[in-house]
Amino acid sequence: MIGLLAGCEALREQAPGTLLVRDAQLVAVAEGPRLELDLDCQLNGPISDALEHGIPITLDVHLQASSAQGMVHDQRQMELRYFPLTRRYQLRDTSTGELRSFAAYGYLTEALAALHLPLPGQFANLPPGTRLRLDVGLDHAALPGALRLPAMLEPAWRLIAPEYVWIVAAG
Repeated sequence: MIGLLAGCEALREQAPGTLLVRDAQLVAVAEGPRLELDLDCQLNGPISDALEHGIPITLDVHLQASSAQGMVHDQRQMELRYFPLTRRYQLRDTSTGELRSFAAYGYLTEALAALHLPLPGQFANLPPGTRLRLDVGLDHAALPGALRLPAMLEPAWRLIAPEYVWIVAAG
């Protein structure tokens, strides 16, 4: 019985985490266009362990808009970090340099559920019917060298992250 329970725990540790886009929308604000993003990020097994040991976890965020007028895109990275000595979590947008700090992991995940990312001016005034596609995923290349190969081969280093697609409405 104990062996069976240990086997179930080992399987759960190998299950991939999830990175689900619950909602995304373009918003026009005075500073320019902005992507408002609600991410549900559930890190599992070695990804969570790496973060808790101070190894930064980098998420790639790629937004693409396609219409008859052409295609525009924005790509950025969001870095999740934990500092064990100070017991602080950080969320950093590498393209803007914006840095936010949190006292608990729950606050970090809440911040991921309410991201506001500035976009290039090309995203302002997209014509109705423009198809927007958002991909968010783990950047294995940003991991330290010793973790890259296991991250590419082991299922536990994957984040199930389906793409999110929506259409710009009129008005």
